[in-house]
Amino acid sequence: MKTLSQADQDRIAQAVAQAEKTTAGEIYCVLAPEVGDDRAVPLIWATSAALLLPALALLAGFRPEMLSRLFGGWSIGHAAAQDVAILSALLTYVGLQAAIFAVVAALVSIPAVRRALIPSGIKKARVRRAALDYFMAKDLHLTRERTGVLIFAALAEHRVEVIADDGVHAAAPSGVWDEVVADLVAGLKRGAIADGFVAAIVRAGAILAAHAPPRPDDRNELPDGLTVLPK
Repeated sequence: MKTLSQADQDRIAQAVAQAEKTTAGEIYCVLAPEVGDDRAVPLIWATSAALLLPALALLAGFRPEMLSRLFGGWSIGHAAAQDVAILSALLTYVGLQAAIFAVVAALVSIPAVRRALIPSGIKKARVRRAALDYFMAKDLHLTRERTGVLIFAALAEHRVEVIADDGVHAAAPSGVWDEVVADLVAGLKRGAIADGFVAAIVRAGAILAAHAPPRPDDRNELPDGLTVLPK
């Protein structure tokens, strides 16, 4: 993950503080390097490949004795020695499975390959769940007038979630939050994480100002800075 400088984090905190001057709402920003634990993915793919590929080869016409000859075994002429040939072929089959398992596991262990093999629907649901969990854990649902907004970016999954609490979500058109997402995504695609967050914060602040104006007794209920989750 690209490291955010202290100056970048200060810019984000200042953008949140500035946006909240015009609204009773609260904006909370989170950056997650990766939200999923995919350590089992290489094992799943390697096991599947080791079980299926040799079996498919046999279905395509290969036979145990052919496997033995393919990998250097001797032809057996005496009928009584066929059991030895079959045992040799089975050992070759098991060795082939082990080799396939090792190669596929190593390949899928490469982070970019591993993430590419995870269906987009699973990644979307995972990031959504992580954002909702964080929304609840940080009490964004307990702000005074239910006007908390979470801006959540998961870098490895290339996903952004913006969650607005009931107090502002019901008042603002749902489509406006897509604009907040688009602003953040545009910055992330350029590798400008801080710029993306600042643009999203400014957009979210304008929405909050229009639908949750400031109160005379308003107070800052949540920290303004960016929370960066551990890897």
